[in-house]
Amino acid sequence: MSERNDAGLEAPVSELDAEPTVATGQAADAAEAVEPTADPVLLAARQQAREALAEIADPATIGAEAGHEVHEAHVLTLFFECGMAGYPGWRWAATLARVDEDSPVNVLEVELLPGEGSVVAPEWVPWSVRLAQYRETQVRQAAEEAAAAEEAASELKDEDDADAEADILDNDFSDYDDEIDGVDLEDEADDDLDDDAEDLDDDADDTDLFDDSDDDEEPDDADGGDSASDRA
Repeated sequence: MSERNDAGLEAPVSELDAEPTVATGQAADAAEAVEPTADPVLLAARQQAREALAEIADPATIGAEAGHEVHEAHVLTLFFECGMAGYPGWRWAATLARVDEDSPVNVLEVELLPGEGSVVAPEWVPWSVRLAQYRETQVRQAAEEAAAAEEAASELKDEDDADAEADILDNDFSDYDDEIDGVDLEDEADDDLDDDAEDLDDDADDTDLFDDSDDDEEPDDADGGDSASDRA
């Protein structure tokens, strides 16, 4: 393989300058894809893991085996089901390790970890972010309320401007006829008023009549009293 220089002559390209082959990248990916093998000694140390977990939790809450996770050749975590109330889906975890094939097993840490589908607390949000979200929500709600009030006012104005003849809820009965089935309602109303006036006049006459009769009786009583005195 060659390329031309400034003089127009072809110059050979060394193999070191050539682009790396795809096989080199594939080999690196394959190396990364290889997972370390679980140490059988660490897998067998489940009783030691349970004893370490019993130092931080009630042994009755440490349930059955729930798998493991390999971190390195001599480092892995053993999982156990959690029997505590209020922690569905959570797992007890004990991480074990040893230096080499001849070294003893050591417990690195024990903890309670959430599993798939477990109930966890929401992600923590800084106060400044929550305050900004609160203010944004308040501004949005105020804008929505103002828009709703403006829309309601516009609807009321449209109703006020509507034609009375086209309004089916108009309660103005002035356009209706004053006669129903040939009876003049205004005349009937006037007759009723006249009858009521006559009744009031009759009541007034009766009252005067009774008052006059009382006045006539009083002088008789007075005369009678004088006669009695004269006879005496």
